[in-house]
Amino acid sequence: MNKSLTLLAAFLIAPLATRSIAAEPTKPNIILVMPDDVGYGDYACFGNPIMKTPATDAFKKQSLLFTKFHVSPTCAPTRAALMSGRHEFKSGVTHTIYERERMSLDTITLPQMLKTAGYTTGIFGKWHLGDEEEYRPESRGFDEVYTHGGGGIGQTYPGSCGDAPGNTNINPALWHNGKWVKTEGYCTDLFFDQSIKWMDAKRKEEQPFFAYVSLNAAHSPYVLPKEYYEHYLGKPDVSETVAKFFGMIENIDTNFGELMKKVDEWGIADNTLVIFLASDNGGTKGIHIHNAGMRGSKGRPYQGGTRVPCFFRWPEGKVPADADCNALSSGMDIYPTLAAIAGAELTDKMKKQVEGRNLLPLLKDPTSKWPKRTLIHHVGRWDKGKKEDWKFTGTAIQDSRFTLVNNKELYDLEADSGDKPPEYNNVISKYPEVAARLRAEYDAWWSELDPYLVNEDAMGPSMNPMKELYWKQFGGEPDSKMKWQMKPDRLINANKKKK
Repeated sequence: MNKSLTLLAAFLIAPLATRSIAAEPTKPNIILVMPDDVGYGDYACFGNPIMKTPATDAFKKQSLLFTKFHVSPTCAPTRAALMSGRHEFKSGVTHTIYERERMSLDTITLPQMLKTAGYTTGIFGKWHLGDEEEYRPESRGFDEVYTHGGGGIGQTYPGSCGDAPGNTNINPALWHNGKWVKTEGYCTDLFFDQSIKWMDAKRKEEQPFFAYVSLNAAHSPYVLPKEYYEHYLGKPDVSETVAKFFGMIENIDTNFGELMKKVDEWGIADNTLVIFLASDNGGTKGIHIHNAGMRGSKGRPYQGGTRVPCFFRWPEGKVPADADCNALSSGMDIYPTLAAIAGAELTDKMKKQVEGRNLLPLLKDPTSKWPKRTLIHHVGRWDKGKKEDWKFTGTAIQDSRFTLVNNKELYDLEADSGDKPPEYNNVISKYPEVAARLRAEYDAWWSELDPYLVNEDAMGPSMNPMKELYWKQFGGEPDSKMKWQMKPDRLINANKKKK
């Protein structure tokens, strides 16, 4: 071929090659926002007559809503399921305190998995899966860490679970990349602001990111600036505590709206997957106002304790907007779904660990065939050494239609129960074969648990390590009023030594 023909061929082929390269899909940024202790009925778009949640209402119209999405009845367990892709008990998390909130060290976490696919990772808010060094988020795959300790800002419990001494939602001390920082502002504002700052830096670097904005609000303590809640005071059935609770939710909604504006301004909205998992468990302070037609609340195995809204928005991924999916789904499903979207190749160990399902086919087509499944909800929190006594206490074994609660109550979730939620009409005598089937599935699952329950006899440090790090950094030490924070057996032994 002569030189002229060679140049002509190159000229004709180049645009095709450019188009081919441009057509290559790029890894989407991933943002997962999850408030704490907010119920299905605490959002205006689900019928709350008092709440104002314009950002969530708008996001609902832009996203695919999973209407039968379930999490654990309490907070640390839900986080363990998200981070592991398996039932929380199989990561050793059976409580929210007493070292039983620590996610087992053999767990390959969600951020660790995403890092194998080239993602940088950040957490902003609540971790609640262990405060000792090897359990902290910076040791479990997060590159950027901006969190509080324990299960809530200012909360203190014996052993490993607890926050900085004397901490509060306003001007809190926060754990930032291995050291405490003293801040100014309200906690939710701070977590969103830091996440936005970090995401902005990463998108400028053209680095795909996973941002886990796991808020402590609207969990107690109900401390926030008055201007965030005063307009709810005096509303029907709204006490000051409920007003503050609603104010915390409205503030989350406002911050979420600002985050979505930033994503639009940055020009990355089309290829950013935003997941708004609207709570980590069922409702709390607002259920008497509106509970979205459900029975139960946080800490209970009924639908009101485990069913939460979960929204997905990803325009470039062809996720339909203003649509619903009624497939039975779970927090465990987030892990394999993000693995598929990120293009991560799961190792054999990861495959063995993950028991959730990949939701990607449903994100493409919400009406896709979805195989039958059974979800197991268990409140946990049994007394030490009393696991077997609590086998059927605080439990629900659920398929797409029925739920067997506490081994005594069977409810048909598709039945019309009139003005009452469906979980008030016990049909166990009508469908004994359904109860037997669900019970048999649960028996098989329960019999395999013991090797996973690594925290049942765990002994943490006598004093919370986050407090010790705070005192090391800023000075101070526990006083006599804090002695109760020490584990009882260690305190007894210490007293014996003194004598």
